[in-house]
Amino acid sequence: MSKPKFKSLKKVLEYSKPYKKRFNWVIFWAILLSVFAAGRPYLLKQTVDEYLKNYDSQGLLYYIVLMAVVLVLEVTSQFYFTYWANWLGQDIIKDIRDKLFSHITSFKMKYFDNEPVGKLVTRTVSDIESIASIFSQGLFMIVSDILKMIVILGIMLYMNWKLTLIILLAMPILIYATNIFQKKMKVAFNEVRNQISNLNTFVQERLTGMKIVQLFNREKIEAKKFEEINQKHNKAWLKNILYNSVFFPIADIVTNVTLGVVIWIGVKSVINDEGLTTEGQLFAYIWYITMLFNPLRQIADKFNVMQMGIIAAERVFEVLEIDSQIQNKGNKVVSSFKGAISFKNVRFSYIENEEVLKGINLEVQQGETIAIVGSTGAGKSTIINLLNRFYEIDSGTICVDGEDIKNYTLDSLRKQIAIVLQDVFLFADTVYNNITLYNKDISREEVINAAKKIGVHEFIMNMPNGYDYNVKERGVMLSSGQRQLIAFLRAYVSNPSILILDEATSSIDSYSEELIQKATETITKGRTSIVIAHRLATIINADKIIVMDKGQIVESGSHHELLKLEKGYYKRLYDSQFETK
Repeated sequence: MSKPKFKSLKKVLEYSKPYKKRFNWVIFWAILLSVFAAGRPYLLKQTVDEYLKNYDSQGLLYYIVLMAVVLVLEVTSQFYFTYWANWLGQDIIKDIRDKLFSHITSFKMKYFDNEPVGKLVTRTVSDIESIASIFSQGLFMIVSDILKMIVILGIMLYMNWKLTLIILLAMPILIYATNIFQKKMKVAFNEVRNQISNLNTFVQERLTGMKIVQLFNREKIEAKKFEEINQKHNKAWLKNILYNSVFFPIADIVTNVTLGVVIWIGVKSVINDEGLTTEGQLFAYIWYITMLFNPLRQIADKFNVMQMGIIAAERVFEVLEIDSQIQNKGNKVVSSFKGAISFKNVRFSYIENEEVLKGINLEVQQGETIAIVGSTGAGKSTIINLLNRFYEIDSGTICVDGEDIKNYTLDSLRKQIAIVLQDVFLFADTVYNNITLYNKDISREEVINAAKKIGVHEFIMNMPNGYDYNVKERGVMLSSGQRQLIAFLRAYVSNPSILILDEATSSIDSYSEELIQKATETITKGRTSIVIAHRLATIINADKIIVMDKGQIVESGSHHELLKLEKGYYKRLYDSQFETK
């Protein structure tokens, strides 16, 4: 096993430390299993040589009973060994999966911008399942087989070293074939895992964007692309199948030739009374050869299973070792903000040397409602991403209540900021759970009272089962306006100090817009609010309007002040939206 593979296996085994007692029991049962399994053929040899030949029925009965007892002990050992090994494996992958998911949820948004979701799904689900096979079908099974082979070889050498020498001469051939097989399978398994990841990514993206696929009549095109990816996945597995098809017949040939040679020499010796072996030894050797060569042949297969698990572990640890977290070194914990926000010469770029914000200076007073307008790509949404510390700024300072946001703990900072996005994400769960997000501090009574205050209680109660209505995946059972209303309620019940509405009133019907306008007035009252909008009618009453263009603030003032700027950017936007024909 190469050094990187051994390193990955060592990392996996470190997760067994909390289960050390169980780990030791697995080894204990493996030792017992090897002893009992190897003991039965020896008892058969004794039975034939000592009692069958001498027609000793009493001694024969005794050994038959003894063999039955050993068989029961072997089966018992096999049961406990298999059960405890699988139990240990499942608990270990549970711990790894918990750690992996927790690690992924702490990544910067930049990581998710660059990595396909399907890859992370593969790592979290199928790759981790493969790690379980290291314990259930790989490592412990190999240890058990090796122990069994050592005990068998010891007994065989004790019984007849000359006959055993014939078997030992054949073993290097099988070991050499196993080594070649293992190397080939390593490459094949790696390719299989890569193709599974590609397949998952493609399927997830197309299912998520099925509306676009059908809207633009891309069903046949996407089906063709899927066929190509699936064909690569198929070829990767066929390579795997080919290597298995070549190796196992070779292993069978070596096993059966060795068995034939031993039987030929042994029978000849017994017939000619040469004293090389006895009938009982010959019976035992026929059994032992199968028991010796089968595990050796299966070890190759188990090595491949383990190798596949180790490759999967490498891919999982690769994600676990990614340092893509927002630095959470702040130690200030706040229960609420006054809501004063300032951006001081803030520069930021998603891609290096391609600045999105170019020295932004912005002041938002406590309790003030400001609106940010501008063309697509001007940097409006980037401002709220930075305020929430989804990304790290390149330079400058962002402060809330006069304190650099880096000095606050991430939890307390984000808990005081609520965002309502244009594209509302709802989980496949009830309306109530999508509002509270399982926050136990928010009671059903509080949710209902909040819904009544912002005028959405009636709309929710008109749905089947009301607050317990399941909106299905991504809220597909609701209209965009209904999803927005739930998002407003979600923001309101969290009782934030700072509220952000990012294009929250676009692409909705007039009835929903009326409800949302009422909800907006209610939830922005008495708290600092930032409203990002294309529709200028929704932000006319804002205390201050910030106009952005190409990553810079080009204008700032109230609606009436900005309209007075004859050649101003805001006036052009306003005129284009309200121009009468």
